[in-house]
Amino acid sequence: MNHLEQKRLVFLFFVFFICFLGLVWHLFLIQCRDGDLYACLALEQGSQCVALENTPRGRILDRNRLPLTGERTEERVVLFPAAVPDKKKTGSELAGILGLEQENLAAFLSGEPCLLPYGITPGQSRDIREKGWPGVMVLPVQFRYGEQQLAAQVIGHLGKISAPGEFKDLSAKNNKVYHYGDLVGKTGLEMYYEGALKGSLPSRAVRVYTDAAGRLLGGPGFIIEEKTGDNTRRDLILTIDARIQKIVEEIMDRSVPRGAVVILEAGSGDILAMASRPCYHPARPEDYLGAAGENYFLDRCTALFQPGSVFKLVIAAAALEEGTVSLESPFYCHGAGETLLRCWKKEGHGTLTFAQAFAQSCNPVFVRTGLQLGPQRVIDYGGRFGLNNQSILGYPAPGDPRQDLHLIEAPYNLVNSCIGQGPVLVTPIQIASMINTVVSDGLYRQPRLVQEICKSNGTTVNIIPNDPGQRVISPDTAEKLGLLLEMVTEEGTGQGALVPVYGSAGKTGTAQPGDDNSIVNAWFAGYAPRVNPRYVAAILIEGSDSGSVTAAPVFREIMEGILKLD
Repeated sequence: MNHLEQKRLVFLFFVFFICFLGLVWHLFLIQCRDGDLYACLALEQGSQCVALENTPRGRILDRNRLPLTGERTEERVVLFPAAVPDKKKTGSELAGILGLEQENLAAFLSGEPCLLPYGITPGQSRDIREKGWPGVMVLPVQFRYGEQQLAAQVIGHLGKISAPGEFKDLSAKNNKVYHYGDLVGKTGLEMYYEGALKGSLPSRAVRVYTDAAGRLLGGPGFIIEEKTGDNTRRDLILTIDARIQKIVEEIMDRSVPRGAVVILEAGSGDILAMASRPCYHPARPEDYLGAAGENYFLDRCTALFQPGSVFKLVIAAAALEEGTVSLESPFYCHGAGETLLRCWKKEGHGTLTFAQAFAQSCNPVFVRTGLQLGPQRVIDYGGRFGLNNQSILGYPAPGDPRQDLHLIEAPYNLVNSCIGQGPVLVTPIQIASMINTVVSDGLYRQPRLVQEICKSNGTTVNIIPNDPGQRVISPDTAEKLGLLLEMVTEEGTGQGALVPVYGSAGKTGTAQPGDDNSIVNAWFAGYAPRVNPRYVAAILIEGSDSGSVTAAPVFREIMEGILKLD
């Protein structure tokens, strides 16, 4: 063997030796360092799992981080069919306890591990546990929606992915893993923030370990897995205050069969409550589909309505800011004898000042004032108060294209527009923001609904700041408008909205949405307390009496309730 061949043998020896050391080191890592991990993976290959959360999603919380969905925990029957030795006998006895036909359980006992979709009583829970059937257990399950949920139309609801196009769109848009049958957002915040809310892992799950034949392994039989590290789901922190929202909804359930209520934080424009009636339950949306004559899913807080005399605030603001009137400017009302537009008071108001005309909601005075201003100024000031802007910070709901202030300049539209009829359409949130502009000394602020997006551990991901505001009228004009609004509740049409002790201010409105004069929508929009206001509210009651008769007392009751919280 020559020298060259010896060098080759030595080189090959070292190559094989290094490879051998690498193999030994790898075996060491598998056996010693990662032994527990691989043991768990091996067990999981022979295991079955059922989520104990009906849908893995981030929470929707109020400004104090309280859940708005009314999330609840209920005991449910969990089935692992492969581990049930005598399916026929077990199914018969289980059906008897649950009060079901055996056929109702047959598909579940022959399928994949699952939760039974039936609620159970404490007695049924006890009876099932006492049976001790393999593969059948009773465990607490977390459900997203409960009976105490709030702001249903705002939060929205979930539904299963039902079409290939929907599956494709969700997967492409949100960069998340979806499966047919997954629960996804269909309306409201659940839909708008689907990409942020959807998680990949349930917060809790039950896992059982089986052998190759599907029999349960020895030991405890199952484990409960707590999974707190799902970084794919996000929580939404809203500006809503659950306490205020609850008060509003309870009063609406008694007094507002159809309508909307919006409460803003005075100054900031943050939405503290927004509620619509009639309402639906997000856990059972199918119960409300096709209901005759009602749209339970409509968010009336963001829907368009004629504002009636509430719009006179825009006319007053324009006239005072432009100097075409003063608070003491004299007018005369002939009542039913007016040529352009009759007054609601048939005998007429007689001689009165502009301020008195506002307090008494005198139609002829505001028609004359609006005609003197001209359509362009009315359109301009309506826009200044945000009545052409349906946007809400953090709530990307699409706007309704029917809202177009420029229709005011069409022939014969200005007269009706001056009293909030004809082509003038607004949302309750826009009306609340208009009142907030007066409270804010003439600064218009866009309303905000979502203030923060954060991880499940509370770490902030994104902050949605509130609007710093834009000056649209002078502080002097805003002060005069405040005096007018105070006159309405103290001596005018809105005396039913006067809040004892605290005081209040606002404007009534009554709109006729159709040709039937007997059907009207009632409004009251205002703020409380009168001095240093804390809350702004817009009340709409559909198919009601006048705003002074119905909406004003609802405003007073709501304000009395929420002012006690401070």
